[in-house]
Amino acid sequence: MKFMKLGSRPDTFYTNEAVRSVSSEVTSDLIVQVKGSRYLLHKFPLLSKCLRLQRICSESPETLQHQIVQLPDFPGGTEAFELCAKFCYGITITFSAYNIVAARCAAEYLQMTEDVEKGNLVYKLEVFFNSCILHGWRDSIVTLHTTKAFPLWSEDLRITSRCIEAIASKASTHPFKVSLSHSHSRRVRDDVSCNGVEGQRQRPAAKGWWAEDIAELGIDLYWRTMIAIKSDGKIPSNLIGEALQIYASRWLPNISRRIKANREPAGSNSDSDSASEVTSKSRLLLESIVSLLPSEKGAVSCSFLLKLLKAANILNVSSSSKMELARRVALQVEEARVGDLLIPSLSSSSNTLYDVDIVLIILEQFMLQGQSPPTSPPRSKLGTERRRRSRSAENIDFKLQESRRSSSASHSSKLKVAKIVDGYLRQIAKDINLPLSKFIAVAETIPDFSRLDHDELYRAIDIYLKGINSEVGKKKTMIQGTKSAGFWHFTWMRYFANGYYQLSI
Repeated sequence: MKFMKLGSRPDTFYTNEAVRSVSSEVTSDLIVQVKGSRYLLHKFPLLSKCLRLQRICSESPETLQHQIVQLPDFPGGTEAFELCAKFCYGITITFSAYNIVAARCAAEYLQMTEDVEKGNLVYKLEVFFNSCILHGWRDSIVTLHTTKAFPLWSEDLRITSRCIEAIASKASTHPFKVSLSHSHSRRVRDDVSCNGVEGQRQRPAAKGWWAEDIAELGIDLYWRTMIAIKSDGKIPSNLIGEALQIYASRWLPNISRRIKANREPAGSNSDSDSASEVTSKSRLLLESIVSLLPSEKGAVSCSFLLKLLKAANILNVSSSSKMELARRVALQVEEARVGDLLIPSLSSSSNTLYDVDIVLIILEQFMLQGQSPPTSPPRSKLGTERRRRSRSAENIDFKLQESRRSSSASHSSKLKVAKIVDGYLRQIAKDINLPLSKFIAVAETIPDFSRLDHDELYRAIDIYLKGINSEVGKKKTMIQGTKSAGFWHFTWMRYFANGYYQLSI
C-alpha cells in the first residue's frame, strides 16, 4: 500500500482539559470548534493556507484575546481537521488510502488551494491520488470503500468515479501487470518466486482474480463498479457470473434462518425495526444482483439462479425481479436438480410447503422457448434461392441437417426436464395441503411424448394418494372431471392394470 509523508516537525499537539492545543512559544489567538471539540491554535499558520478561515475571520468581530470559528459541518470530523491543521504547522503527517478521502474533503472544505499558497494541501493530495492511489489495485478499492462516509463530497470531487474507472480498467488486465497487495496476489507472487520466470510464463492467468477483492464493497458501490466492468466489454460473461456468485455468497448467507428469526415475535419495537431494516437491505442487494446478471445463457449456473429465486421468495422482492429470475431459469432448467426447485412457499394465502406457482411459470417459459424449429426452410426462401442460384444444393442440405440437429437438441432438453418434473412431483406429492389442480398442472406442463415411460409419474401419484388416504375417492372423481380427463383416466387404468398401485382404504 502506498504512503505519502508531509512535514518535518515532530507532533506537538496535546490535550489539556478537553481542549486540543499545540506547543508553541507564541500565544494562541484562534479557537476552532469542530463538532463539539475545541482547538486552541494560531491564526498565522492556518489562515495563510486556508481561504475559508480567512473569510470567516474577516467577517467576524475580533476579541481582545481569541477569535472563535465554528465549523459544525466539517467533513471527516476532528481527525480530518487535525490533519489539515498539522499540515499548516509543518508537523509530520502520513496519508494513505485509508485517510486520503477524509483529508481531501477537509482540504476542499477549508479551501486549501493553489490560489492561497503554492504547493497547498489540495494539490499535494491530488498528485498522490492520481499518481499512486489510482495505480494501485488494493489502494483503489480501499479508497473507494472509504468514500461511503462522504458520498456527496466524493461525488463532487470525482473521487468515487475515478476509483471505479481505475478498478474497471485493471479488472481486465493480467494480474502480473497490476500493482496488487492482497492475499491472492501474494499467492501468485509466491508461485512465481518458487517456479521462476519460466513457470510464470507457462502458468495461465487467473482470469477471475479481481472478483473476491471487489466483493468487499457495499452494494451501491459494487453495482456501479460492475456496471463499469461490464461496459468495458473485455470481461467474459461467465466471469461476470462467477463474480456475482462470489458476492452473493458473501452477503446473502443463511437468509432463510435470518428471516425466520426476524419473523418471530420481537421483544421491542427497536428489534422489529432492526429486523425490517436488515430485510430491506437484503432485498435491495438481491434485486441489484439480478439486474447485473449477464444476458447470455449459461453465464451463471441454473443452481445459482434457483438459489437467488429462493432468496427472492424469502425476501419478498419485486415481482419483476422474480419473473426475470424465472425466465432465466427456464432457459437452462434442464441443468436443474430436483432439490433446487423445492422453493419454500411463504405466501400468507397458501399453506403449502413449496411455491408450485413459480415452478409452473418456469416450466411454461421453458416450453415456450423450447419450441422446435421447422425442419425445412420456408418455400419463399427456397424459391428465391433457386432463382438467384446463390446457394448450392449441398449448402441447403447442410442447413437442413443443422435445423434437424437443433430440433433434436430441443427434444433432448425436454426429455431431461420431464425426468426433473417427475422427480419434483414425487417431492411435492408428500405435501397433504397441495391442491390436486396444481399437482395435475405441473404434470401436464411436459407433453406426454417427452416421457419415455411413466414409472416416476405413477410413483408420484402413489405418494400423493397415500398422503391423502382418506380422500382418495374425492380426488379420483376430481381427476376424471379435469379438461384432460381422457389422458388421466387412461393413466390411472394403465397404472392399476400394471399392478403398480394397490388401493387401500
